[in-house]
Amino acid sequence: MSRLTVYTDNNPETPVIDTTDGADITAKLKEIDVRFERWEAAKEFASDAPDADVLEAYEADIQRIMQEGGYQTVDILRCNDATPDKPAIRAKFLNEHTHSEDEVRFFVEGAGIFYLRTNGHVYMALCERGDLISVPAGVTHWFDMGPNPNIAALRFFDNKEGWVPHFTGSDIAEKFPKFEKAA
Repeated sequence: MSRLTVYTDNNPETPVIDTTDGADITAKLKEIDVRFERWEAAKEFASDAPDADVLEAYEADIQRIMQEGGYQTVDILRCNDATPDKPAIRAKFLNEHTHSEDEVRFFVEGAGIFYLRTNGHVYMALCERGDLISVPAGVTHWFDMGPNPNIAALRFFDNKEGWVPHFTGSDIAEKFPKFEKAA
């Protein structure tokens, strides 16, 4: 179940907001210009379906997001039991960073937490299958897919280079709870 937990950025022990209500999550994230949506597939597909089948199942929403955001490409990131060196992949996203473009992700399978730091708060957005989140360019954040990730996510890009982080050098990510959900 999707969840939003918000902390002041200097107190990772006591949340000021904690909700699983989809409308509340959408409204609270919209206040910081973060888009959150729930999607349904237009047709069924297997968890190991080829990328083309997954893209076809969400084609209408993908096209809408690409047109609205001016995105040039969409791909699928998969990390599962067959993926080598999962700890290194997890670690790559755990440091606070920004991007010069929006970070738009749709969770086809699995779950992860986007940690967004803005306006003196850290927003922990637990996203699961069917969730789309769009983090605006320049927002400091990090991502945790957990210690044993089993995730498939659509990624939207407005450049051909793909995911390009600009690390802040802050250690704030070490102070907040990690995503410890097992696959």
